[in-house]
Amino acid sequence: MRGLIVGRFQPFHKGHLEAIKFILSECDDLIVIIAASQQSHLPANPFTAGERYDMIHQSLVDELSDITRVIIVPANDIKDNGLWVAHILRLVPKFDIVYSNNPLIRYLFAQGGKETRQTPLFERKEYSAAHIRKLIWEGNDGWKKLVPKSVVKIIEEIDGVKRLQIINATDEHQEKS
Repeated sequence: MRGLIVGRFQPFHKGHLEAIKFILSECDDLIVIIAASQQSHLPANPFTAGERYDMIHQSLVDELSDITRVIIVPANDIKDNGLWVAHILRLVPKFDIVYSNNPLIRYLFAQGGKETRQTPLFERKEYSAAHIRKLIWEGNDGWKKLVPKSVVKIIEEIDGVKRLQIINATDEHQEKS
């Protein structure tokens, strides 16, 4: 049985990692969709698809004994919920179950005839990408304990802290204009 999980992974954090481990305990294989892959350098989407791919891939290499069970696929957002599931189905191999805690994603895939399930939430207040991004742009190193070590390394290599601070400052400036 093959599962599918959709996320923006901005950034990939330990809650995402635990969700993937949970799904792999139920499924033989897993497709990880990097949603909104065309978006980057924005407050809610600061990292590129390639950076997010590296975060996910390296975290899984470090944490799992076998990553051959995982397929990572970047997917552009087409901004049309009625067509979105068909768009995803064109991009990926066949799968049986969609895992998501997002009610809209579950609804859309159920309308498309797919079984949907939720994953347990792992300390959702702490393991929230929005919370982690806020810590990063505030310069609070507390974010480093909320993401896998390989994600810390990647964010530091790309000077992601500075990127988030610049993006946030630019966004605040534009709101005041």
